[in-house]
Amino acid sequence: MATVRTPNGMDVHHNLTGHTAVVREGPDHSRVVAERGDRGYVQHAYSYRGNNFAARTYFVGGRIHESFYRGYAFRGAYLDVYAPARFYGVGFYGWAYNPWAAPITFGWGWGGNPWYGYYGGFFTPYPVYASASFWLTDYLISQSLADAYQQQQAAGIALNSPIPAGQVVLTPDVKQAIADEVRAQIALETAEAQTNAQNGVPDPASSGIARMLSDNQQHAFVVGDVLDLVDSSGQACAVTEGDVLQLTQPPPADAAAVTMVVMASKGGIECRKGTAVQVALADLQNMQNHMRETLDAGLADLQAHQGGLPTPPQSALAAATPAAFTMGAPPPDQTVSSQINQQYQQGTQAEQATLSAAPAPATATITLGQTTDQVLGILGQPKSMVDLGAKKIYVYQDLKITFNNDQVSDVE
Repeated sequence: MATVRTPNGMDVHHNLTGHTAVVREGPDHSRVVAERGDRGYVQHAYSYRGNNFAARTYFVGGRIHESFYRGYAFRGAYLDVYAPARFYGVGFYGWAYNPWAAPITFGWGWGGNPWYGYYGGFFTPYPVYASASFWLTDYLISQSLADAYQQQQAAGIALNSPIPAGQVVLTPDVKQAIADEVRAQIALETAEAQTNAQNGVPDPASSGIARMLSDNQQHAFVVGDVLDLVDSSGQACAVTEGDVLQLTQPPPADAAAVTMVVMASKGGIECRKGTAVQVALADLQNMQNHMRETLDAGLADLQAHQGGLPTPPQSALAAATPAAFTMGAPPPDQTVSSQINQQYQQGTQAEQATLSAAPAPATATITLGQTTDQVLGILGQPKSMVDLGAKKIYVYQDLKITFNNDQVSDVE
C-alpha cells in the first residue's frame, strides 16, 4: 500500500489489492475521487439553515446517481455522514422493522451472474425471510459483492481463486449480527423521518458513528470499499466489499482510530477472520454510510413491492417525502465522468513525476520527536504509508517509522 502527495494537491492511493484512487479535497470539503476503472465521485459543499451538507454525484458502471451527506467535526476528523434524500411514513418503517405476517421465499435471480458464481462459497442467501431485516441483509451483502466483482473487472485486477463451494464464510452468526445492525439502522431512519416531518435536519452525532461509539453496544459493519488496515502485530492487510468487521467495545475518548475484529473475509492478502485491526474514524463512517445508502435502495424496492416481495399494508404505502435539506442543493454534476477521468490521468502523471524527483535516501539518523516533513526531507517518499488519523506509519525499504500527532514515536 502506498500514498503519494503530489505538488498539485492530489493524494494517489495504491491499495494492497491493486486498486488505485486519486483524491483531491478543497478547503470547503468539496472533493473529487477518481478510481482506476472509470469510477468515482464529485462532491460539492452547500449549506442549509446554517448546517453543512454535501451533494455527491457518483459515476459507477457508466451511470450517475446523487447522494447527500451531513458534515461535522468529530474527534479531530471531519466526517461526512449519509443523509437520506427521502423518507417514508412511520407506518412503512414499522412494517419493515417488525416480523412479517408470514415468512416468504424469494427468487433473487442471481444464478447466471458472474459475481454470484465467483462468491458462491462466501455467501448463501437465506432460504426464507421472516422479516425485512433478513431480506435487507441479503440485499446489502449481494450488492456489496456485485460491486466488488464489477470494480475489479473494470480496473483490470486479476481475481484470486474463488472460495470453494460449500465453504460458506458468512456463517449464520455473522449474518445474524448484520441483520441486527440492519434493524438498528431502520429504527434510526424512523426517528429521522419523524424529525424530517417537522422540517428538521438530521443530527450527525446521532446519525453517524458518534452514537455507535458511545452506546455500549456491539455493531457489525459490512465493508463498502477496498481498505488497507494494520493488524495487532503491525502487519498490513486488506478488506474488500462484503467483508464484515465488528466493533466490540468503544475506543478511548481521545482515539483517532478504533479497534475492530474481522468477522468474515475472503482470504489471500485480506485480514484473517478473528484478527484485530485498526480502522480510522473516517473509514468507519464510510462503512456505515455504505450500509445506510444500500439499505435505502433496498427499502425503495420493498416499498414498491415488486418481483414477489410482500405487499406492505395500505397504511404503509404513502409516497416518500423529500428530505427538507435537499432544498437548494446543487443538482447532480453531469460532468462527473470527465472530471474523474481527467483527475485520474493528472494524478498518476504527477505521481510519477514526484517519485522521479524524490531525493535518494540519505544516511541520516531518524530520532524520536522528528516531524513528518523532517523525515521526508531525509528519506524521501516512503514505499507505503498507513494513515490512521493522528497516527501514521511510513514504510521504507528497511525501516518502519510511526508518527503520532506529526512526530516520530517509534522506529523499527
